[in-house]
Amino acid sequence: MGIENFMTFIITALFFVMTPGIDTIFVLNKSIGQGKKAGVYSTLGINTGILVHTLFAALGLSIIVAKSAMAFSIIKYIGAAYLIILGISSLFSKKGMVKTVAADQKMNTGRENFISGLITNTLNPKVALFFLAFFPQFISPAQLESALPFIILGVTFAIIGVAWYLILTFFAGTFSKKIMQNPKADYWMNKCTGIIFILMGLKIALTKK
Repeated sequence: MGIENFMTFIITALFFVMTPGIDTIFVLNKSIGQGKKAGVYSTLGINTGILVHTLFAALGLSIIVAKSAMAFSIIKYIGAAYLIILGISSLFSKKGMVKTVAADQKMNTGRENFISGLITNTLNPKVALFFLAFFPQFISPAQLESALPFIILGVTFAIIGVAWYLILTFFAGTFSKKIMQNPKADYWMNKCTGIIFILMGLKIALTKK
């Protein structure tokens, strides 16, 4: 199917996925602050973003981002703004009372965490550039114009990502119950979350090709 050294790709992809980055911080933050369920949905959202980038690469759209400084900047700043807005929202959240915690937990699980993970990953142009540089090394030169090898490698990368982040979610989520039962801990967790998201947004905003 146009793929070369598939096992090498799996090992290398696992190494990249396990390397701490924005996605890792995002999943850990959600898992510790809101519980395992939030971590699972965030994991699914992030890796759906991986599939979106895979589709872009397969269709050649990622090349536009790689070659166009304007396209790169637009995606970069939208993604950065989204994370900074999330950070400011958490930083100035009044959550801290037990009743408010219970209400907010329901609001911040499932769909919202999935969408947050999806947007965070999709609007990170560095992922698109990474795929363009990484995937072709494992694709036969004769098949570089074909979408199928990109899709296979992208789906494989996403599966590895789901497996690894679910492991992180399981271990990090064990701390969430203690945090949610302590209003003060929950309050300061929100502050930490806000600062982390703002820093993540600034990191993306300052990213260069």
